[in-house]
Amino acid sequence: MSQRNPFNAPSGEYAAAAVAPSLGEAHSSMKVPKNAVWWKKFLAFVGPGYLVAVGYMDPGNWATDIAGGSQFGYTLLSVILISNMMAVVLQSLAGKLGIVTGRDLAQACRERFSFPVVMMLWILCELAIAATDLAEVIGSAIALKLLFNIPMLYGVIITAVDVLIILVLQNKGFRALETLVIVLMATIALCFGIDLFLAKPDMGGVLHGFVPSSELLQNPAMLYIAIGIIGATVMPHNLYLHSSIVQTRQIEQTAQGKREAIRYTTMDSTIALTLALFINAAILIVSAAVFHSAGMTQVAEISDAYHLLTPLLGTTIASILFGVALLASGQNSTLTGTLAGQIVMEGFLNIRIPAWLRRLVTRLIAIIPAVIVTAIAGEHGTEELLILSQVILSLQLPFAVIPLVMFTSDKKSMGPFVNKLWLRIVSWIIAAIIVVLNVYLIIQTIMLF
Repeated sequence: MSQRNPFNAPSGEYAAAAVAPSLGEAHSSMKVPKNAVWWKKFLAFVGPGYLVAVGYMDPGNWATDIAGGSQFGYTLLSVILISNMMAVVLQSLAGKLGIVTGRDLAQACRERFSFPVVMMLWILCELAIAATDLAEVIGSAIALKLLFNIPMLYGVIITAVDVLIILVLQNKGFRALETLVIVLMATIALCFGIDLFLAKPDMGGVLHGFVPSSELLQNPAMLYIAIGIIGATVMPHNLYLHSSIVQTRQIEQTAQGKREAIRYTTMDSTIALTLALFINAAILIVSAAVFHSAGMTQVAEISDAYHLLTPLLGTTIASILFGVALLASGQNSTLTGTLAGQIVMEGFLNIRIPAWLRRLVTRLIAIIPAVIVTAIAGEHGTEELLILSQVILSLQLPFAVIPLVMFTSDKKSMGPFVNKLWLRIVSWIIAAIIVVLNVYLIIQTIMLF
């Protein structure tokens, strides 16, 4: 049974059908100054892009970056750059969808697709969010063990407490949450900036690494890690998240107001993702400069990298900064993952439950399997669980990317804001690349088990 399609509105605008916005407590809660200079308006839109960007540097990315740098030096920097360019395009589409239609991606799916399809998409998305949160829980627990020698099992349990941080910040307003995320991102960038200085990478090799090499397609091992980097970079829940949190700004509901909001939102996410590019690249560069240069080409695990940095660089500060950055990364991704969980449930099911309950459920879904695996299989089991979480994310990604490109390329949905021909072509090419590479990654990962 197909549901009513509010996309078919006069003049191509989204019909003003009654629908409760996701994150209702923050919706249109932040004012945008009128008749102000451009940079003051831009600052009013700064924030959502950084909440999205944290998903592109979460602990799930660290293992692939470390493995790529230690095994192949600077060569895979081009893959990180290409992945980031894909992310910039997709996140700009997600922001535009939310601004133009007043719906997030989950709500758009609910109103466009049949009930069975909506339920399937919701279940897949919930699995992806649980997998994402699982990676953050494990990453934070690893950081606590490395920095404070807290056993992994206790570290996993401790991560449940950070749900309280979200609740306290949410009560202080959405800007407080955005500020914390930006501070944590700056902390990660500072830590790796110092580690980069200590590692003294070959700048010529770094610049050459950003140029795509034909070796990527000729070396199966290199291709596998390259696909892993792409698969771990674009996170499906970020598309749902971005399409919702851009609606926290009060904008003029006119064509000019929406066009201005799209421009500043795209600037915000592009700058934030550029910072994410720097951090991801820095992880790989440090790995290449320290491990690959020393002939250690098999360093792939986060804990191994932490322990080897000190003897190779001759200072304990390198390992400490690495651990602090990992902890900040895990906590940052946790904040945005739980927000995405609330958005997805409200958007797909159109039901409202208390925010604290939704976030507690999201966290328990991730913590329970992590506790069980850690207790039974130890730390090695958590590493395998981290790999499994990335496979689950890869499975769900096409089911978020394809509807997003489809909706924003539909004249009836977007009216005058519909994707231009060149953008439709680029978007569908990106979607096809992501689908093909993720299917390949899943097949190869399954063959490893």
